[in-house]
Amino acid sequence: MIRQRGEKFMEKCLIFALVPVFALASATWGAEKKSAKTGQVVWNINTITAVGGHTTEVLGAPKVISAPGGKAVEFDGVKDGLIVDSFPLAGVGSFTLEVVFCPYADGPAEQRFFHLQENEGNNRILLETRIIDGNKWSLDSFIQSNETNQTLLDKTITHPTGAWYNTTLVFDGKEMRHYINGVKELSAEIKAFTPYIGGKTSVGMRMNKVFWFKGAIGKARFTPWALSPGEFLKP
Repeated sequence: MIRQRGEKFMEKCLIFALVPVFALASATWGAEKKSAKTGQVVWNINTITAVGGHTTEVLGAPKVISAPGGKAVEFDGVKDGLIVDSFPLAGVGSFTLEVVFCPYADGPAEQRFFHLQENEGNNRILLETRIIDGNKWSLDSFIQSNETNQTLLDKTITHPTGAWYNTTLVFDGKEMRHYINGVKELSAEIKAFTPYIGGKTSVGMRMNKVFWFKGAIGKARFTPWALSPGEFLKP
């Protein structure tokens, strides 16, 4: 009887001793699983000399201004732009591109505010605005991959200028979708997609230095997989 009680006591001690070990192991496994998806890149666009640690070509005289949560870069819609020597979405088969920005009133009718393009050829990703009646805007998003290209644009869906927005383009490997502040606007299937190779990114204009953007841009995030709206940045 004494032996049985002693054995049961030792069993209980062993169980209590192992509980923290299992808990620690579980937490560790969870952390490893959570961090398995790597490669997300954030650019805080709060200086003109470098973006995301990459050198920039500066066009015109974009200005650093105060913005919600920190600083942003302001573009005049005429001659201001940045070209960043990086294409953060190269080599991936699905992605999420987010840009936190503020379009101003009375800007040009068509503005390319964020543009990623390969160094050779026309393969590219574009985020654009269409200004409606001077003080409203619609989002135009575009993906080209070799012979496949797709535009999402509906000028009946508008937003006021002068406010901050998170513009999000998601491609899950089959479908592209774009969102404003987490609200889905449009989607379309892409039948064939080839991952991009290295290139550059222009901010505040199209890569070939036309279609200038009037407004401010504060942040961009590049995720090499498709995010859900609950995971998007806040404007």
